[in-house]
Amino acid sequence: MTDLLADQFTSGRVVDFILLVVVVEIVVLAIFPRLRGAMSLLDVALLIAPGVMLLLALRAALTGAPHTITAAILAAAFVFHLWDVIRRRRSAA
Repeated sequence: MTDLLADQFTSGRVVDFILLVVVVEIVVLAIFPRLRGAMSLLDVALLIAPGVMLLLALRAALTGAPHTITAAILAAAFVFHLWDVIRRRRSAA
């Protein structure tokens, strides 16, 4: 059992499962707009994108991808986060 769990982490499959859950969440929010309240789909995407990038960076690190790939994905997470923060500040003003 421990080997199976370790394999799920080292292969990155645990991250794949989490990403699948995130995709299901996005689909549900797209199909049922009432669940997302006043948020547009772009708002939802910008809210979720940094987390998805962090998950992809985790997957890259777990599977032994080159550190430049992991760093690029982390940089993309930061860009999405900044975009979300700037967009929220502009809409609040």
